[in-house]
Amino acid sequence: MDPVRKEVIRYELEQRDCARCHHTFTARPAGVFAKSLLGNRLLAYVAVEHYLHGITLGHLSTQLALGQGTLWAALHQLARRFEKVPERLLLEYRSSAVKHADETGWRNDGLNGYAWLFCSARVSLFRFRHSRAGSVAQEVFGAKHLPGVLVVDRYKGYNQTPCAIQYCYSHLLREVQDLAKEFPQVAEVLGFVATLAPLLADAIKLRAQGLKEPAFRQRALELKLEIKSSIYAPAQHPGIQRIQNIFRENASRLYHWSKSPTIPAENNRAERELRGLVIARKISFGSQSEQGARTREILMSVLHTLRKRTEDVFGAFNRCLDALAEEEKRDPYQLLFDSS
Repeated sequence: MDPVRKEVIRYELEQRDCARCHHTFTARPAGVFAKSLLGNRLLAYVAVEHYLHGITLGHLSTQLALGQGTLWAALHQLARRFEKVPERLLLEYRSSAVKHADETGWRNDGLNGYAWLFCSARVSLFRFRHSRAGSVAQEVFGAKHLPGVLVVDRYKGYNQTPCAIQYCYSHLLREVQDLAKEFPQVAEVLGFVATLAPLLADAIKLRAQGLKEPAFRQRALELKLEIKSSIYAPAQHPGIQRIQNIFRENASRLYHWSKSPTIPAENNRAERELRGLVIARKISFGSQSEQGARTREILMSVLHTLRKRTEDVFGAFNRCLDALAEEEKRDPYQLLFDSS
């Protein structure tokens, strides 16, 4: 395997003057934007490695023998070319039958902030904001009623979302199991946990069993009734009552998974997609400027969505850059996603 090295290419571009309008026309080299020092293959490589695979820009700078300032400037310029693409992806996300959302901490210029992820099976949208307020979610979901189901944890910032909500059973299962750890000597608690925890785990795993629709609905109904039986059973211990009240007060947001195997009972998709960002946060301590956060927001949304549409992310992204270099007025959304 050959190590990655950059190749320096010098272009001698022919120029001609128009005898009628006296305008000077310069030939364009293939695979590079006008007045750009970095070719499209190098731009695609740096963007994919940094924003998709989490390779630090310092490592890429050393590997390619290019200054970090040069790379940052190129990435900022690249983000400007794709800044309208997330707006189109947002419309796709809103219309998805199953939507996921989650958030994690992300510092920006030394100040505390949050990284938000809104994703579906075909779309990944990132938002980097200073706030964890529900206004960020409202900005994404809008005010009009949306189809489908949104799967989230019980964070109140999503409560005003204009679509059905399914709370994550994985979070609830951990709370139930923690109850047994907190009160290991209380027989009533141990009995409650021994009954409810396996039911929640079975609900999480049910859609992966490959059951046909009638069999799935039958088993889902059985699990739902068993869960409700445990939730509405008399209890004396305040810890049990607390768990029961969560289910009783949020009944409209806890059983959508039983309607179809396409609706998960957990938010694992969002948590898995956020994992790379959590690692990046621990390595880089966040973004260094508002422009850096905005560039990351745009390019991560584009590249993580593209990974869901094709196995060759680098090739698809590079072909899009080449097409834009030939004709910059072309729509990058159409180049990337219309055929996928």
